Amino acid sequence: MEDGKAVRGRGGALLTDLYELTMAHGYWKLDMAAWEAVFFLSFRESPFGGDYCVACGLAPLIDFLEDFRFLPADLAYLDTLTGADGRRLFSAEFLEYLGALRLACDVDAVPEGTLAFAQEPLVRVRGPLLQAQLLETALMNVLSFQTLVATKAARVVGAAGDGSVLEFGLRRAQGMDGGLAASRAAYVGGCSATSNVLAGKLFGIPVRGTHAHSWVMSFADELAAFDAYARVMPNNCIFLVDTYDTEQGVSHAIQAARRLDALGHRLLGIRLDSGDLAALSTLARRMLDEAGLSDALIVASGDLDEREIERLKRRGARIDVWGVGTRLVTAFDQPALGSAYKLSALRGPTGQWHDTIKVSEQSIKTSLPGTLQTRRYWVGESPVGDIIFDERRGMAEPPEAVDDGGGVFRPPAGAVASDVLVPVYRGGHLVYRCPSIHDSRQSALDQVAHWRQRQTATGSEGAYPVGLERSLDRRKREMVLARGGGRP
Repeated sequence: MEDGKAVRGRGGALLTDLYELTMAHGYWKLDMAAWEAVFFLSFRESPFGGDYCVACGLAPLIDFLEDFRFLPADLAYLDTLTGADGRRLFSAEFLEYLGALRLACDVDAVPEGTLAFAQEPLVRVRGPLLQAQLLETALMNVLSFQTLVATKAARVVGAAGDGSVLEFGLRRAQGMDGGLAASRAAYVGGCSATSNVLAGKLFGIPVRGTHAHSWVMSFADELAAFDAYARVMPNNCIFLVDTYDTEQGVSHAIQAARRLDALGHRLLGIRLDSGDLAALSTLARRMLDEAGLSDALIVASGDLDEREIERLKRRGARIDVWGVGTRLVTAFDQPALGSAYKLSALRGPTGQWHDTIKVSEQSIKTSLPGTLQTRRYWVGESPVGDIIFDERRGMAEPPEAVDDGGGVFRPPAGAVASDVLVPVYRGGHLVYRCPSIHDSRQSALDQVAHWRQRQTATGSEGAYPVGLERSLDRRKREMVLARGGGRP
């Protein structure tokens, strides 16, 4: 298990919004705490104008759930909270109840590195109503952000093609924990390495980096700076060549490379951080090749993302490695995933399951009822469509799904099916063994590659089919017309 404590801070069960606790207090007072509930976490639209997300954050979420406790200090703090009348917000008996609470939920989730699509559950929680409610904020916090960054990373890596992508964003990330979470998610999404040394230690991610402009500025001239760095770090020489004049900087790097050869080492490459990266990388490549340094890499950085990388490649940029920072770790063009955690089924004293739905005039905010699962259909190694269905009611044969636009998906003959959500907890006990972060990264790389191949083969008319199983679609429509339902 990874050290998720570094990612989520040290708030324990208090890593939540106050309204989760006020609702929990209400459920407890009304003898509803033990009612059986089903919640699911999903996102409403794919981010960045894309079609998919790369699921990420399950391993640190498991670390959080394994450590879920209300400690004595937590309870003492909650005992200080007051309402508008100045009286204590929570009763002593309720705080005692929280102190003895141990999770007893079933949790199913999409494995890290797996493609997920809008409306589909990323996580499903089934268990006591009070407990399932208390998990909302932490689930959304951990999974939504890491899924967002992993998805951005997958898009950047896809744009880079044969070039590798390094994540350089720690200094511009939203705080220390945000930087760690972003470095982890960027690696799962396909980045090759990170500059974040603590992330390297905690998660086993390869770390990369050489020197900054300040190193060059600390010496009498640029060549002296490169020579000094070559003496002290001969096996890690990628020279940053744009402190003063980039063409001259490349020339100085070549001179320093000759001295490196005398030490028995090779110049690993140069880095460009500003200017016209397409033109400068072309010039640098020609100069390096003419100097017999065709194996030296050209690294580029500076406000890069998938769109800028694609633009540079269209202009013929000769860049081997892309250092991507701010726009990756901050998910610059969409800084939040539109996720939601909704109650979808409830079983009270009657013993009968009662489907629930949140109805909105905005159809995208109308939730789904039931105990949801996603079934993915494959032809060979390529997914061909997903059907969201109610696990309690099962799926009719032959399977058929309806999307929001009225389109119908029927799996092709011979397609193989697998359920996307996998068991993680049963009755509060961990039953899932997380793959290594490297395996999750490889899964993401493989799945995105198959996705891109599919998009190339099908063209603009080949939107990936995701829909509701016919009976679930009918159930949702009936409940919308009835404007929800009554108490179970």
